[in-house]
Parts: sequence; C-alpha cells; structure tokens
Amino acid sequence: MKTLVLLLCFTLLWGCQSAPQGTGLGFREVACDDPEVEQVALTAVDYLNQHLLQGFKHILNQIDKVKVWSRRPFGEVYELELDTLETTCHALDPTPLANCSVRQLAQHAVEGDCDFHILKQDGQFSVMHTKCHSNPDSAEDVRKVCPHCALLTPFNDSNVVYAVNAALGAFNEKNNKTYFKLVELARAQTVPFPPSTHVEFVIAATDCAAPKVADPAKCNLLAEKQYSFCKASLFQNLGGEEVTVTCTAFPTQANGVTPASPAPAVEKGIPVALPDAPPASLVVGPMVVPAEHLPHKTHHDLRHAFSPVASVESASGEAFQSPTQAGNAGAAGPAVPLCPGRVRHFKI
Repeated sequence: MKTLVLLLCFTLLWGCQSAPQGTGLGFREVACDDPEVEQVALTAVDYLNQHLLQGFKHILNQIDKVKVWSRRPFGEVYELELDTLETTCHALDPTPLANCSVRQLAQHAVEGDCDFHILKQDGQFSVMHTKCHSNPDSAEDVRKVCPHCALLTPFNDSNVVYAVNAALGAFNEKNNKTYFKLVELARAQTVPFPPSTHVEFVIAATDCAAPKVADPAKCNLLAEKQYSFCKASLFQNLGGEEVTVTCTAFPTQANGVTPASPAPAVEKGIPVALPDAPPASLVVGPMVVPAEHLPHKTHHDLRHAFSPVASVESASGEAFQSPTQAGNAGAAGPAVPLCPGRVRHFKI
C-alpha cells in the first residue's frame, strides 16, 4: 500500500513538472506573415502615419515579433514589433500610402522601429499603446551602395540654411500673390562634388501679399492652412550660384479632400539671384531667423512624432497576462521559426 501511495505521489509530481505553466493564461505565438497579423500591422502603420505632423510617411517593411494575448473579459491583444521605412511622401501629403515611393538606400534611407499593442474585439482593431523611434542608415553603408550620393546633413548646417534661404526667397520672388512662410525643414543633403545642397521643406500661405511684405513677423498663417511641399537645390558653379525650387500645394487643412495640385514654381535650371544674407542665418523675406533656431538633427525622429497613447494595462485594467505571469507559456514552439517575417523592401 505504501508503495502504491508513493508511486501515485511521483506520478502527480512528474505531471505537475511536465505540464506547461500558465496554460490558457499566456500568449499564443502566431507566424509573423500570417494574413491577420499583417492586417494588424497595416493598422498600426496607418495609425502611425495619421499621427505624424512632421517628416515623411512610413511604410511597413518587416514584422519582427508577434504575440497574441487573451484579454479579459473579451477580445485579444496583439503585441507587435515592426520595422518601417521612410517614404518620399510628406506627412501632410494626401497621397495614399500605397502610392508613395520608398526612399531608397542610395537616397540615405531612414528606418523606423515600432512597438504596438492592438486590441481586436468584435472584429475591430484599435491601438492601445505605441512606441516608435527611427534612425538613418549609416554613412558607411550608403557609400557602399553609392560612393558619390548625397548624405543627410543637420538642419542647422550653414550650407543647408543658406540653401533654404535662397529657395524660399526665389519662390516668393516668383509668386505675385500670397507671401509664404517656412514652417518645416524636412530633409537636407549635401554633395561634395560638384558642390551642391538639396533641401525639402514645407511652407504655408499667409495673409500678406508677396510684393508688399515689409515685416514678415506681422504675416499670419491663414485660418484654413494652405501648405506646400518644396524641393530645392543650390549648385555652386564656375559662374556663381544657381538655385532651383519646385513646390506642390496640398489641400487646405479644413477640407483635406482636394487632390494635391502644383503650386507656382521656379523652373529648373534658371539661375536666381541670391539675397545678400550671411550663410549662418535663414532669411524669411526681410526677416532674419538665426540658424540656431533650427535643430541639430538630420531627420524627424518618430520618437517625437506623437505622444504615446495609454498603455494596455491602464487602458483595460487587467488586460492580459504578462510574460512573468504566464510562466513558460509559449516557450515550446515549432521547430521552424515563426518570426521574423519577410522583408518587403530592403534591410538597413
């Protein structure tokens, strides 16, 4: 009898040790390339782009990790780690993301890293928590792909400030109606040979007429914001300097449904006289803005793009079991790795 009791105890002990911990309470692992996971990831990227106020839209590049937690009393929470890539569409550009080009390696690409918690309930997805940051590719890697390509340059670099000054002055000089102010420097690159600076920036219409501006500080942005996105280049030639600038107007912020249309532009290749301004200052009309007002950075980091929404725990109380609560749940997975998923464009 004692032997039978002892055998029973050993059997129960072995069963307790071999059974998965936290069964039914922890997360379940899903393949990163599962169609529903991709749908959740696209929801996350859409949320990111909807909250961007500066810089450029991002597109999904790779799903790194995914866990699915049961949520009390209903629904599931997807915990995702995503890689994104910067596109050439500005955050204010109404162009659908699917129609935006990915900025290539030779253009000094920027990669984003994001963590998302997304609730699925009654077939609907809602973002509960997000955290992102972004970094440009290294200069060394860019040089491997394209030895003579332009590299990202800090916004407050004297050559960059001078190029924006020249481009904005040229634009307002050719525009006979509304006076435009600089509202964002979005991107800047320099090339050592031939010496040139390339900038991308956002301007907005004011209540002043371009030919009559005496004091730009008294010019106010219109109530219905009219933004334009500009690309400009400043070339150093043997005969002097040459600036080219082309701008595209976005719909007014009040409606946001009108297709983007071209704004007045200085034709490419036509030399424009540069205003007499020190290289270390930005001139907006007659007003001089010191270069130190521009940040010492090379891109708009997703870390500062928007304030994170409430965390999963605070948004739903006892939303899901944490890894410490779940013990070893999900530790024994299939032999074939479920993640990371496929690379949609390229790795940085």
